[in-house]
Amino acid sequence: MSVTPEAATPALPRLAVVLSGRGSTFRALHDAVLAGEVPATLCGVFSDKVDAYGLEIARERALPAQALSPRSFGSREAFDNAFGDLIAASAPDWILLAGYMRLLTPTFCERFAGRLLNIHPSLLPLYPGLHTYERALADGCTEHGSTVHFVTAELDGGPRIAQVSVPVVAGDSVDSLSARVQAAERKLYPTVARWAAQGRLAWHDSHPRFDGAPLQEPLVVAAP
Repeated sequence: MSVTPEAATPALPRLAVVLSGRGSTFRALHDAVLAGEVPATLCGVFSDKVDAYGLEIARERALPAQALSPRSFGSREAFDNAFGDLIAASAPDWILLAGYMRLLTPTFCERFAGRLLNIHPSLLPLYPGLHTYERALADGCTEHGSTVHFVTAELDGGPRIAQVSVPVVAGDSVDSLSARVQAAERKLYPTVARWAAQGRLAWHDSHPRFDGAPLQEPLVVAAP
């Protein structure tokens, strides 16, 4: 009697998270993975800060967590090359920057082009760089939000994938506005991570595609 071999279970996509701070965005991503909302496995958490609190959280969750200090290197390029090697050793399918505060070199961006994502606390192309909440409040904006985008060598200038917006209300401070945006980010980034893991998000000829079609404008994710 012949026995038909069971089909091999496809391996889940592997996500690496890169952070510099306390890891709140990383926690939201990992929670979504644990809940089955993102069909992927988290293969490592990496930081340029050996004392980043996010690494401690990763270790508490029994996840591989590694840091590499830029102070050990003579140039940005040398650090990025070594940091890239460290990340690549975990064989990630996608690399998600989650509060990573160092500028990436063009070589690093090119090395991981098409599978390197970032989340930025503004409705890009508005307010690239730092102090986005202060700038939005100073300009009298009626809404603010967050964007997930592919990473390129241009600061916060890579193709946008999805955005979430929240209203700016009378009397808002940086703290109150950032709290609402960060709560919305905890839905936005896992949503994009799910699309990536499902194969709905792709990179073709240096342009993003979603469900097989060119992505011309960022998708809108409703705030929680």
